[in-house]
Amino acid sequence: MRLTTDLARHAALFQPGDPPRSGRMAFLDPGGSAVVTVASEHGGTREVAATLVPVSEAVAALARARTDPEAHPAARFWGAAALVALQLVTRGRVLPGVSAGEHDSWRAGPLDAADVQRIRELADAMPGSARAIPLEQADEPLLPDAEPLLRAFLDAVADAMPRSPGAVRATGATAYAAVKPVKVPHLRRWAEEVSAGLDSGVRLSLRLEADDLEAAEFRAVVQLHSLADPSRVVDAADLWQGHDPGFGARARIEATLAIRRAARTWPRLERLLDSAVPDELALTDGDVEDLLAGAAERLAATGVEVHWPRSLVRGLSVRAVIGERDGAPNDLPTFLGGHQLASFDWQLALGGERLTAAEMDQLAEAHRPVVRLRDQWVLIDPDLARKARHRDLKPLTGLEALGAALTGTVEVEGEQVQAEPTAWLRDLRERLTEPEDVTQPEALAATLRDYQLAGLRWLARMTSLGLGGCLADDMGLGKTITLIALHLHRAGTGPTLVVCPASLLGNWEREITRFAPGVPVRRYHGTNRTLAEEGFVLTTYGTMRLDAARLAGHPWGLLVADEAQHVKNPASGTAKALREIPAAARVALTGTPVENNLSELWAILDWTTPGLLGPLSRFRARWAKPVESGDSQAAERLSRLVGPFLLRRRKSDPGIAPELPPKTETDRPVALTTEQAGLYEAVVREIMAQIADAQGMARRGLIVKLLTGLKQICNHPAQYLHEATPRLPGRSGKLELLDELVDTIVAEDGAVLVFTQYVAMARLLDRHLASRGVPAQLLHGGTPVARREEMVGRFQDGQAPVFLLSLKAAGTGLNLTRADHVIHYDRWWNPAVEDQATDRAYRIGQTRPVQVHRLITEGTIEDRIAEMLAAKRSLAEAVLAAGEAALTELTDAELAALVELR
Repeated sequence: MRLTTDLARHAALFQPGDPPRSGRMAFLDPGGSAVVTVASEHGGTREVAATLVPVSEAVAALARARTDPEAHPAARFWGAAALVALQLVTRGRVLPGVSAGEHDSWRAGPLDAADVQRIRELADAMPGSARAIPLEQADEPLLPDAEPLLRAFLDAVADAMPRSPGAVRATGATAYAAVKPVKVPHLRRWAEEVSAGLDSGVRLSLRLEADDLEAAEFRAVVQLHSLADPSRVVDAADLWQGHDPGFGARARIEATLAIRRAARTWPRLERLLDSAVPDELALTDGDVEDLLAGAAERLAATGVEVHWPRSLVRGLSVRAVIGERDGAPNDLPTFLGGHQLASFDWQLALGGERLTAAEMDQLAEAHRPVVRLRDQWVLIDPDLARKARHRDLKPLTGLEALGAALTGTVEVEGEQVQAEPTAWLRDLRERLTEPEDVTQPEALAATLRDYQLAGLRWLARMTSLGLGGCLADDMGLGKTITLIALHLHRAGTGPTLVVCPASLLGNWEREITRFAPGVPVRRYHGTNRTLAEEGFVLTTYGTMRLDAARLAGHPWGLLVADEAQHVKNPASGTAKALREIPAAARVALTGTPVENNLSELWAILDWTTPGLLGPLSRFRARWAKPVESGDSQAAERLSRLVGPFLLRRRKSDPGIAPELPPKTETDRPVALTTEQAGLYEAVVREIMAQIADAQGMARRGLIVKLLTGLKQICNHPAQYLHEATPRLPGRSGKLELLDELVDTIVAEDGAVLVFTQYVAMARLLDRHLASRGVPAQLLHGGTPVARREEMVGRFQDGQAPVFLLSLKAAGTGLNLTRADHVIHYDRWWNPAVEDQATDRAYRIGQTRPVQVHRLITEGTIEDRIAEMLAAKRSLAEAVLAAGEAALTELTDAELAALVELR
């Protein structure tokens, strides 16, 4: 059986077994089916109910219980012991043995001094409740000693972990591989010899000596350290001559075994085993170079330290220096545009002091592992010598050099190395963080808020350097007016082309006319499309894709991609067309620079500032995979790299939008009707049976079909059944709650936005509200632009209190501050998308508190998805799972748990 979280709430005791892997954990669970005898707090013994779990099945969950504040102290203790055991196994600290019952067994060992100390400290901390099973042979209830019991548990884990059917197949034997006990009395002597070093053995080290440094003739002297007394050290030669009896009678065997183990890491040591006395080994130049190149580190990882002569200096270091042979560029936009390269060199130093060119030449020409530098003998790492010989690296483009200055690292031959920018590059890095000293343009018919003026200064700085940027403020914070101000600031540099969704053409035209009166504005959309030589030209992504060649031939001073998440897929035709249009500067506007994964951030910034993040494949390998795997250092470096090119402000940030009223978000649970529950369970049974027999793309398609069907059933049976003339009332818990909410909102003279991801469901809601006499209107992807603008106006004027919207078509761009309520009828897979939709109402201009209602059917997949979204909402600005696509990779068991009706 598997250890559950609930079991860890009870006292846990270890029952040793023979062989050790047959040991069990006893959880004093009142509902358990077994009975164990434990010591009573008031003397004597008592029998209690318990659940018995084999150690092999309990160890992983015990390790998790270690940090569970609700776990019983005894369970937490054994969790700490499990962690020690797993670490020993991971380090390969397991030795073969033969148990008292003559069974094959593995034991924890050899243990070094640190291991022994850790085990003793852990044993001292063992609570009485963790060893309350009295010794069987005692006349009175005596508890077992803590340390032997702990050692027995470590042996049980060590005996259980290496065993599997795969181990049997790999070895062709059952002893020491199969779970089932095997009698091996004939192997006892062999196991004792192999395990001779358990607890009181020896540790090996190598002391390197050189009688003549100029000749660089080294030898490795074998030293042995006592594990029981780390202060006791003896040369192998003295040990073999019997000059140090303190090591014990088996010390030679233990030393030989230690050398054999070390030789598996560095085969050169095998020559020691050919000697009658394995005392020292003559080293060639190649041996020394091998040790310097990594063999010494590998040996140290296995517990074998390599001690170099004190007379040798190991102070050589290397760093990558950028731009040292270049002066500061006269024209930064030209440099950053890739028309000028920055030098890139390896620079070596000794003791922190840079080597001269002549000294680096001396290193490069050296053919021995030591060299005489500055009146001292210096060990040369082969990798450092290679870098001295090839110290001129491929020059970097301006953006590559700037990226290295920002992150402090650069890629060389597929490896990330520390990079040091020269003074002028450091100055450039600082300039990016210093906003341009500009004031609000006089032609702007508005007063910019402080954060909007800061955004203008940032954009002015970036565009003046020939760099692009992504203004990623929350929806409703005024990105449009900030961009209009930037156009006015850049007057005389050429016209501005704005590419946006069709639903935003009218908004852009109104805002430009309002805030920049007199500035020409032209829609490049529909028939008879013409371009302008100044002012603004507005077009849609669809039109831009069709006319990319014509737009590319026009001189643009500024190119703006509004709702830039529309081009987050760099392989799409829209994204490719946008990249074909040249401009003096590029700016992306979006409230969600990352919706699903970091590749979307790459797509946006690689358009605004091409070359900054390198090719997509390299970006994924260098940044996306480490960051998405939880590498905090990689995330911090990526933040330093993209930070200057992305300005992100939220409504919740201090001082950004203090006049915004409060927003309250509420999950509204509703029950399924009998009809919905019956449909739900039937669909789960039918499609899960099909999924069990499917593979690959067919399986993924069935999972998407299952998830979609269940979500439609949760909405309304009529949506799932595709009924032509459905009866709507009384069949959906969501619809009943929607009626209650809408009635209350309308009665209080409020207005509400109702979002659904399904146009078919929106049509059903429109029909239902009409039958009840509730004024409503419906906007979806097929609504013409002119009709959209008319509907927005009617809603803002209070003529229709209910606005039904398809999430994909209306989740961005619209200004619907008349609404003081937002209802998400069904859940999108990404909380960032839902937040964007909510921001149609919760934005600058909203004067009333906004209530957000999320309708969730209890006990269904929506319930589980709601939990997942709540957990990842804080990550919406970083890395988010790929929604439905990620769920298609679940196992059958995980999928069944997700969709099960509870």
